[in-house]
Amino acid sequence: MKNDDNNNPEQQHKNNNKDNTNIGLIDSRFNQTLINVQGLLKGRSIPGKILSSQRVDLPDISTLYSPTYNRSLSYNTAGTSDHTSETREDEVHSTSKPIGPSNENKLKISTSPVENSSELDLKSSVGGRATDSVRVMKFTKVLSETMVILEKLRELAWSGVPDYMRPTVWRLLLGYAPPNSDRREGVLKRKRLEYLECVSQCYDIPDTERSDDEINMLRQIAVDCPRTVPDVPFFQQQLVQKSLERILYTWAIRHPASGYVQGINDLVTPFLVVFLSEHLEGSIDNWSMSDLSSDKISSIEADCYWCLSKLLDGMQDHYTFAQPGIQRLVFKLKELVRRIDVKLLSCTRACFNPYGAAGTGISSICFPLVQLSSNP
Repeated sequence: MKNDDNNNPEQQHKNNNKDNTNIGLIDSRFNQTLINVQGLLKGRSIPGKILSSQRVDLPDISTLYSPTYNRSLSYNTAGTSDHTSETREDEVHSTSKPIGPSNENKLKISTSPVENSSELDLKSSVGGRATDSVRVMKFTKVLSETMVILEKLRELAWSGVPDYMRPTVWRLLLGYAPPNSDRREGVLKRKRLEYLECVSQCYDIPDTERSDDEINMLRQIAVDCPRTVPDVPFFQQQLVQKSLERILYTWAIRHPASGYVQGINDLVTPFLVVFLSEHLEGSIDNWSMSDLSSDKISSIEADCYWCLSKLLDGMQDHYTFAQPGIQRLVFKLKELVRRIDVKLLSCTRACFNPYGAAGTGISSICFPLVQLSSNP
């Protein structure tokens, strides 16, 4: 009886129609899931960046009309390195009739979500470029004012600053350059000359005119400069290290309360890269300090010096004796944890002393936090 059903053409036609219907439903569900996943990915946002999914490769529709076809669809999600792929193989055996118009329409409908997804990806990419253009226009408008409103500039900079605008924005937000554009050039020129005078008085002198403490401090700076960003060849150039040495030693002499402390050298490097980007093009791997004139190097050093001074003015007590600034921040962190998570506070109570037995400084707090996060 079973063999008779299999040999019945009408029964085979019904089975084929049922299989085709299932194929259409599977395709529709798969493509709908694909759209939902891409929609979630497009919902992510990172300050200063625009994420967009890559274009989805359309399957070859001609293979969908054949009685036997293989469908493989893969895509890379934006903002992640995971490669997601979905592959499914369906076989339809038909010995009596080809796929009818109704099933043909189902297959066409099942591919339409993929086409719509590609259109959405294209619109997202265009929207990302449009958003970047709008941000640049906002920065340009704020910076072109005779009196720059620092609150507006700070709000815009919170989500990132365009590369070529970063030197100007940093000078303004750190208080090195005045917001009044009419006074800006004159003030920068005067501050750069003042830096040169400081270098001539503090650095460009023989060791016989330095105290023992100053000689030891200069020696320590000379040791730390080659250690600064050692994996970037640019910072191993002799001219770059000399610039760092002049900036750090001059700052230390002008700030005797703290003097030079290891780690301040790493605070200078972002300023050096940003202000050099105004004069050197391309990747930092191709930069050479020897391409710049001595006047430009002096101006860049001066900008780095004054911006470093402005930055450290707000936290110089982190580097003075007993480090009261760090202790104050640790106390604030302790009070914050007390309000939010008493259990976490009990786990880290011994570490909230910056000079406790568990370790020194803020790093002593991190280890218990990592332990707690790995053992929930």
